[in-house]
Formats: sequence, C-alpha cells, structure tokens
Amino acid sequence: MSTISDKKRFREYGFQTGVLPTGDTNSISDVADVKVGHVTLIEGNDVRTGVTVIDPGNERLFRNKLPAAVAVGNGFGKMTGTTQIEELGTLETPIALTNTLAVGPVLRGLVDLTLARNPDMEEYETVNGVVGETNDGRVNRIHLDIVKPEHVLQAAEKASKDVEIGCVGAGTGTRAFSWKGGVGTASRTIVIKDKKYVLGALLQTNFGGELTILGVPVGRELGKSDLPLPESKPDGSCMIVLATNAPLSARQLKRIAKRAFLGLARTGSVMAHGSGDYAIAFSTDRTGVEGSGSTGVCLDDNDLTTLFLAAVETVEESVYDALFTATTTNGRDGQVLEELPLDKVLPLLEKRLR
Repeated sequence: MSTISDKKRFREYGFQTGVLPTGDTNSISDVADVKVGHVTLIEGNDVRTGVTVIDPGNERLFRNKLPAAVAVGNGFGKMTGTTQIEELGTLETPIALTNTLAVGPVLRGLVDLTLARNPDMEEYETVNGVVGETNDGRVNRIHLDIVKPEHVLQAAEKASKDVEIGCVGAGTGTRAFSWKGGVGTASRTIVIKDKKYVLGALLQTNFGGELTILGVPVGRELGKSDLPLPESKPDGSCMIVLATNAPLSARQLKRIAKRAFLGLARTGSVMAHGSGDYAIAFSTDRTGVEGSGSTGVCLDDNDLTTLFLAAVETVEESVYDALFTATTTNGRDGQVLEELPLDKVLPLLEKRLR
C-alpha cells in the first residue's frame, strides 16, 4: 500500500493493535469491491483541503442498495443523508468526505456521479448522497469556494484498492491531538461458523483529547494535550467509515457502528463538545436489505461480538496510521500543524511496551 509520504505505517514499526488478524493490506479495501479515491487540493498558502470517496464498488448502487446504518457519537457536524439511512436502512451512493463548508458542492458531485452511473433514472427520482466532514480551517481558508462537484467525479475515477493515507484527500488539512492528522485505515478478518469475513475502517481524523497509543499516555509525556480546558481552542471532528462483507441487517450494522467510538476512546478522545463524531457502517452483502427481494439469513446476534471487536481495533489503528503517516503542513496565516515526532514517540512506546 502506498501513502502520500514515504513514512511507514504504525504496524511496520513492530507494534500490534488488538488481537484479531488484519486483512491482506490492512485497509478498508480488503473488503471485496470497496475502493477509495482522493483529490488533494493545495494552492498557495491558503488552500489545504480535498475530497475522499469510499466506493462500495457497485456502479448500479442506486438500484442495488446496500444495508447501512449511522451512529452519532457527538452530533456537532453537518453530515448529509443520515435521516434516510436511519429510516430505510440503505446506502445508495458512495460515501464522500470533505471539509465542513464544502458539503454542498460535494453533495452535488455525488448526485452527478449517481446520475451518470444510472442513466435510466426517472425525472422525478432523487438521490440520497452521503457526505461527511471535518473542519480543516486551522490551515485551510475554509470560507473560500475551492471544492467543486467535479472533484467528487475525479476522486471516484481515481478510486483504487491501493488506499493512500496520511495528508491526502479529505485529510489534507486536518489536525489530531495537537499534531497533524489525516486519513487512516485498517482491517480485520473474522471467522464465524467456519466462514471468513472482513471488516475495514477508514477515518478522517480531526479531533482532540490527550493522545494515548496502546495505553501509553503519549500526549501527557510530551506535554501536548487538547483536553477541554478554558484556554483550549474549539475541537475538531472525526468521520468513521466501516465496511464489511458479512451478511448483516441495518439494525446489526448500527450496533457495530456504535462500537467505533470505543476505538476513538482508546486513543484518548472524549468526543468533546465541539467535535462532530460520526460512524457509518455498510455491508457489501445485500442479504440484509429489507424489501429488496434479496433478504436472506443474516448473522445471528450472538455472533456479533467479534465484529464489535473488529470495529474497535480498526478504528484505533486507523487513528495511529493517520498520525504516523501525516507530514508537517503549513497553511493560512502562517499556521503550522506539526507531524507526530516519531523520534520521541517510538522510544516512549518501546520503553513502556517492551
């Protein structure tokens, strides 16, 4: 897997998050058909933003909807499409991530993409596009009209199984735990009743707290914390996308999505007042789509605990990957987001863990 930088991923330093085995590339694209594409926008000193598209891989998705669910950790955000997913339990477009004030043009881009992929749509049919966001305004002049609908089409065209992470796409200008954040990903394999399934996560990390890595209080040790003290600046947000090929209903996917926030908590987040923390989970198996004619037998609820664990572990590791692969970013008004100082972090981890 390539990244936007030459940095190594968290696991490549010899550390292991959790107990479950990873998928082949330890990314959300280990789920069959799922692809990810980015458009990164860097212009002058003011523009540090972009678009990321998570595509389930079915160009006829509008007609062949997938079971999906959304969980809200802290609702200080502008995510679109959630009420229809809550009502119907289905996903009908790829998922796009961007900055807070670019949700409008990105939603239009998803509509354009859906219309292009479904030329048989009736004139009266509408599209429930799903767009998540975080505020990259620390280094990006977010009030500028930079992100356009065509950037969604470009990201979708570039979608690949080879997922770039770090300061790329929707993670170009993000911040996490006082350091440069970005896009992170991870996956886990699960065996249930002799059948193998995969669950993968992709995160847009832009939230605060006090960084903890595998239980080591890194933020405290390095004297950097975003704990909600009076002098603290407003917090950020985190968008979490979970994908799996397990046959699950929307109700079951919602239970899995809720566990994503336990992964955030492991890394030191408290989902502060100003943080918009959302998790959307979908399955590429249409078994759980009610009213589709394809409804079959979903997994038993008693078998979900391992998937809960997979959600927690992939979210936790995705945060670490975003931090470990992000690079120092300069932006508007001379603002600087410094990369995680691995020369200080690695000795701390090695000392405490080994």
